[in-house]
Amino acid sequence: MDYVYILVGLALVLGGLIGYFVKQIVANQQILGTRKEAQRLLDEATVKHKEMLIEAKREAAGLRSAAEAENKEHRLQLQKLERRLDQKEEALERKLTSVERREHDLENKAKDIEKSNIELEEIKKEERARLESLSGISSEEAKHLLLDAVEQEVKEETSRQVRIWEAQVREEADKRVQGILATVMQRCTTDVVSETTVSTISLPSDEMKGRLIGREGRNIRALEQATGVDLIIDDTPEAVTISSFDSVRRQVARVALEKLILDGRIHPARIEEVVEKAQAEVETTIRREGEQAAYEAGVLGLHPELIKLLGRLKFRTSYGQNVLLHSLEVSHMAGMLAGEIGFDTAKAKKAGLLHDIGKAVDHEVEGSHAFIGSNLLKQWDKSEEIAQSVAEHHGESSTTSVLGFIVAAADAISGSRPGARRESLQQYLKRIKELEDIANSFSGTKKVFAIQAGREVRVLVKPEEVDDLAAMRLARDISKKIEENLTYPGQIRVVVARETTAVDYAK
Repeated sequence: MDYVYILVGLALVLGGLIGYFVKQIVANQQILGTRKEAQRLLDEATVKHKEMLIEAKREAAGLRSAAEAENKEHRLQLQKLERRLDQKEEALERKLTSVERREHDLENKAKDIEKSNIELEEIKKEERARLESLSGISSEEAKHLLLDAVEQEVKEETSRQVRIWEAQVREEADKRVQGILATVMQRCTTDVVSETTVSTISLPSDEMKGRLIGREGRNIRALEQATGVDLIIDDTPEAVTISSFDSVRRQVARVALEKLILDGRIHPARIEEVVEKAQAEVETTIRREGEQAAYEAGVLGLHPELIKLLGRLKFRTSYGQNVLLHSLEVSHMAGMLAGEIGFDTAKAKKAGLLHDIGKAVDHEVEGSHAFIGSNLLKQWDKSEEIAQSVAEHHGESSTTSVLGFIVAAADAISGSRPGARRESLQQYLKRIKELEDIANSFSGTKKVFAIQAGREVRVLVKPEEVDDLAAMRLARDISKKIEENLTYPGQIRVVVARETTAVDYAK
């Protein structure tokens, strides 16, 4: 057993020694491989280093040659500039020499002229003395006599010429003014609407009248109190009338009433809510109309308050003429008049557009609309010239400027031209034709007649295409389209007639 242990120990020792030597051999081989790899990498790095050095030298040589070429070009440019400067210096020296020579010649000529003047004065003195001795009067006395004679003659000739010129200017001015006014009136014509203090609202049925009145009249009282208008509910079928001299309130009431009819919920609380919304909607419309009018007139940069007041004129009429359309027309005409006489057209257009701005608040402020408008412009526009022309356009001011004359003339043309403040035959025929065209635009119509001066439209329909119910709908549709597309005083009655004829023979 002891031998076995000894043999096992020797075997273990031999195994350890063999493993150690094997590890040493493997380590030596790895070290040798690593050295070879390091040598290879070192050789590659050396080759790359040499290549990079060669490339760097090549690039340096290229940069050096480029720099030398650039320096050479700069030297050539500097040489050219130096030659130019030398040439300019030579030219300046020649010019200076020429100028000095001319100055010298001028000095000599000035001396000669001075000497000649002295000699001339001596000759004048001698001639004056000789004339005085011959005439027996001094030169001053002769001068006074000559001046008196010339003055008298000039006065007579001037008076005669002034009378001739006055007659010519007056005649020419009359012709010129007539031509300018005729040209302006021909160049500017606008449609107008008739004045009205009532608005008519169509109802879907007569039952709606009772709902508008409400229990014990509470709805109609609430509506009149909220809007400040009179609501007239009479025997007119399927229609109510809004009456008020304040056009803005009437418009608010119209919008509110249309919303209530469309919504169907009509009671005092709902009326107050709808009236507030209608007021906001009308205010938006007023601002939009004011901005549109200023844009059409070419007057930009107006104060927002003036824009708002200008938009209120959309709902104001004067002698049947819409004030906003009238203001636009006056603006265009004032610009034309200013252009004809060489005045500032921009100022004339602005003054013409704002000349009736006082009518937007004349029911709230005492005084004429001209002075009210002038004060508003002084407050919001800060233009004294424009404000003065607005105050002068009706001749209420003690003075009248050129701009005031232009605005007054344009205002008079717009208000007094044929058809401006009354419906002309041409306008009447145009409105009748528009009524008939609207009715004819619907399918199923056979013949259309506008009667009673355009206050009634009678529509004959084709019975095979339009039945009784369709005829009722057609009448309502035609009424709605007329309200949307036309402006007219009062109300227009639409009658749709359907006739069916049956024929038979007894034999």
